[in-house]
Amino acid sequence: MKKGNVLEKEFDRIDKKIIQFLKKNGLVFLKYSLALVFIWFGILKSFNLSPANELVANTVYWFDPNWFVPFLGWWEVLIGVCLLYHPLTRIGLALMAVQMAGTFLPLIILPEVAFSKPFVPTLEGQYIIKNLVLIGAAMIIGSHLRDKKM
Repeated sequence: MKKGNVLEKEFDRIDKKIIQFLKKNGLVFLKYSLALVFIWFGILKSFNLSPANELVANTVYWFDPNWFVPFLGWWEVLIGVCLLYHPLTRIGLALMAVQMAGTFLPLIILPEVAFSKPFVPTLEGQYIIKNLVLIGAAMIIGSHLRDKKM
């Protein structure tokens, strides 16, 4: 047997094991990591410790930030808790859909904060745009809600 064939077969064997591991654990990791992010960031907002609090207050200026920012924080904690308990996952994803719609408001309401130049996001803008990844994660989780194991 040629050396190249042996390496190819070994690579293929290892590759299959890695993919098998990812299939077995990836969805659960995605769900729990998304839950952790929402719980963590929500708690920070609730106790006025989040660097995003000012951005939230300036974006939804029609609400009093003294109650709205903590309310939003606890909303995010609730999203995370729902994601941790399978029977509540649908509720968590629905709450997240509402919350995510609001996260993009600064791109429209505060473009001077979200962008330094057209199509060049500031740190705040990057913080907002990364929510597309969270939405993608939620879509993947939602697409598996009827699976036997999750």
